[in-house]
Formats: sequence, C-alpha cells, structure tokens
Amino acid sequence: MAHVFKHLVLVLKHKHKVFINCCKCGLFWRGLVHDMSKLSPTEFFESAKYYAGKHSPITNARIDKGYSRAWLHHKGRNKHHIEYWYDSQNKEQADMPYKYAVENICDRIAAGKTYHKLDYMPKNVLNYWQRTVEPQYYNERMYNFYLKVFTDLAEKGEKYILNKKYLKATYYECVTKPKQRRLPPAEKQIQTELPTDL
Repeated sequence: MAHVFKHLVLVLKHKHKVFINCCKCGLFWRGLVHDMSKLSPTEFFESAKYYAGKHSPITNARIDKGYSRAWLHHKGRNKHHIEYWYDSQNKEQADMPYKYAVENICDRIAAGKTYHKLDYMPKNVLNYWQRTVEPQYYNERMYNFYLKVFTDLAEKGEKYILNKKYLKATYYECVTKPKQRRLPPAEKQIQTELPTDL
C-alpha cells in the first residue's frame, strides 16, 4: 500500500516538472495533459507494484516479467513518445510533430530531475538518451533534432534550450527545413549543353 502512495506522489511531482518545462516552451496544454494515462488502472497498478523511486518501475517490470504492460499501454496513447510514430510493418518512423517532440524533451528533463534529485545535471539527459537510444525508432531528422537539443542542453544549459525561439529554430533546421534539390554532375552537364535558342 505504501508503494501506491509513493508512486502517486512521484507521478504528480514528475507531471508538475513537465508542466513547468512545457510552459517555458509555450506549450501550456501539452504540459497540463502530459502522461494522464499513468493514472489509468493498467499503468498505475503495475507501476505501483514495481515502484523503485530512483528509476522507472517499467525497468523492474521488464526484469521480472520480460515486458511491461504499463509501457505497452503508455506508448500507444502518448504521442510524445518516439515509439508512437514508428510503423513496425514498414519499419519507418514518421517525423514527430513539433509540440510532441518538445513535450518529449520537457519529459526527459523532468524525469532526470525527478529520479536524480540533487544529483541532476543537464548532461545526465544526453548521457541517458545516448545510452538507451534505439535507432530503429528514429529517422535521421528526428535523431539529429534530439542529438542537437540534448547536446546544447549539456553544454549551454536548460535556459538556453527551454524556450520557443530556440526549439522552433532547431526543429525547423533539423526536421522541416526543405532540402535543396541538387542535380547530379551528369544532369548539370546536359543542362549546360542545351541550345539557348529553343
């Protein structure tokens, strides 16, 4: 029973931290509704059973059972998780829309603070992401976006990255900036040889 209360407090503390981070980025609503599914019976009771306090209970469930029912439920209902956007049939990962990609960043920073408490440092987020990243879930654009943001977080700090101006510019640069079409040398050669009086 004690774990039920401890887990509830942990979830609420984490949600509060995500809310603050999201507000800094101009995503008030995403911060407000973040991780509501954690309060559903499927997620809440398994997580309370495997409560650890210093890391996600999903880890303990996987060690014990080989899988986590809470995680399977969670990743299919929360669009801020990269796995939500992965099409396993075609092995393709769609670009995450901006608001969910940023919510994911706010989530990771909040998780680091929730679990590490006074030992939290911005570089923890980058280190954890690099240690646990599963390449199949990331297309090149999304991978580059998260790598740049978490590297800037580690090097320049939270204030530098947790704002709409930085995140929009970085997302545009990595994810939505249209790539210029470059002609191969052979095509360029053909173009220059075409008559100019046609």
